[in-house]
Amino acid sequence: MVHPSSPNEAVASHSHGGRLNVTLCSTQTPSLSVIIPAYNEARRLPLFLQRVIAHLDQRGQSYEILVVDDGSDDNTAHAVRMAAHHCPYLRLIQLTCNMGKGAAVRRGMQAARGTIRLFADADGATPIEELGRLEAALAAGADLAIGSRALASHDPAFTVHARWHRSLLGGLFNTVVQRLGVPHIADTQCGFKLFRQSVAQDLFAVSCVDGYAFDLELLHIARQRHYRIAEVPINWTDQPGSKVRPWRDGSLMLRELLAIRKREAQGLYQPQSRPASSAVEPDLVTVEPTHS
Repeated sequence: MVHPSSPNEAVASHSHGGRLNVTLCSTQTPSLSVIIPAYNEARRLPLFLQRVIAHLDQRGQSYEILVVDDGSDDNTAHAVRMAAHHCPYLRLIQLTCNMGKGAAVRRGMQAARGTIRLFADADGATPIEELGRLEAALAAGADLAIGSRALASHDPAFTVHARWHRSLLGGLFNTVVQRLGVPHIADTQCGFKLFRQSVAQDLFAVSCVDGYAFDLELLHIARQRHYRIAEVPINWTDQPGSKVRPWRDGSLMLRELLAIRKREAQGLYQPQSRPASSAVEPDLVTVEPTHS
C-alpha cells in the first residue's frame, strides 16, 4: 500500500457538503494502477473488488485502483463508494453517458499514475492472482503483456472454462483477426492486459476505438511501433451475466477492425500524428473515496 513518507505527504482531505473526500498526495507514484471498466456491474463488481484489494494489500507494494463507471444506470457507483470505505486507494471515475468499454479503459489509463498499469474486466473472470504472470513477462523485457485463454486452453497446467458458443464464436473471430488485424496473437480479446507506464501513455494517447475492438486497435498500434508484446497463458472462468452479445458485438467489432485498417492507411497511428479529441466527448467526473 502507499504510505506517506513525511507529514507533508499525508493524504489530502477536502470537505464538501459534510463529506470528507480523501485522495493520495499528488507527489506519490504507485507501483501499480488497476483500471476496471464497469457498466451496470453493481452485482458482480463488489466481490471482485474485495479480491483485488485483499490481494494487492498482501503484496505490500503501492497501488491504486480506478473503477471507471461507463454511464451505468444501476448502483455501480454506490458499490464502489462502499468499497472505498475500506480502501483509500480506490477511486471512482464516472462517465456521464455510456461510451463503450474502450472509452472507459482509455479514460482510466489516462488518469492512472502507476509505473505499470493493468486493466481487468469487472466480472473477475481472470483471477487477480494472474497478475504475477504478466509482471514476470514485463520483467523479462516485454513492453506489454496480455492474458491468453487460447494459449492456456492447450496447456494442462491451466484451467479455462468457457461456454461452448463463446468458444466457437471466439475462435471464428480470432481467425478473421489473424487475416485482417493482428496476426500471430492467439487471443486479442482477453480483458487482462498489463502495460509499462510509457507504453500505456503512448498507445492510449492515439487510440480512438470506443467499443470492444479497442484491444485490436491497441495491439495493432503496438505492432506498428515495434513494442514487444508477450502473450501469457492465464486461468480464466466464464462468469454469468456477461454484457457481450456475441453475434451483434462480433459484427460491430468486424466493422471496427475495418475502420482500424482505414485509419492506419491514413497514417493516423504514426507517432507524430495524434487524432483530435471528439467534439462529443462526455463529461468526466472523478469521485474520490468518501469516508465517514
